[in-house]
Amino acid sequence: MSFSNNLGRVVSKFDFLPPALRATVISKIFGRVVPLVGTAGLRYEELTPERVVVSIRNRRPVQNHINGVHAAGMALLAETATGFVVGMNLPDDKLPLIKTLKVDYLKRTKGDMRAVATLSPEQVKLIRTTPKGEVLVPVVVTDESGQEPIRCEMLWAWVPKK
Repeated sequence: MSFSNNLGRVVSKFDFLPPALRATVISKIFGRVVPLVGTAGLRYEELTPERVVVSIRNRRPVQNHINGVHAAGMALLAETATGFVVGMNLPDDKLPLIKTLKVDYLKRTKGDMRAVATLSPEQVKLIRTTPKGEVLVPVVVTDESGQEPIRCEMLWAWVPKK
């Protein structure tokens, strides 16, 4: 099966860099493509077609009134990780769209946060081969304590670009 994916091509151009530098370069690039991602300072730590890890530092520009990562920042973190893992598998002639973004805020956060979005082999195949569809993307968001202060449900759809 022939598969063409521009996002994967861009990411693979930096495979030669050491992991920390690669994460910095890719984060800067995508922070320019999606301005809110750049403003929030999201960092792309791991990018594969099956798993994407994105983090956010708990710093003043993204904080709420109790010095934690703002609710919108947490939602952005989960949405970015899930959207990126879908995007890594989407053929170039398809457009990804968030269909449902559900976030349950369970407890106060501690420090920096990270989101890990994953796809099963079956989900990857579905995204790559179905002209139009949707997939519920699993994502786990944790804070510095290792706890999950939020629980998310992210339903992504894709349609032909035309």
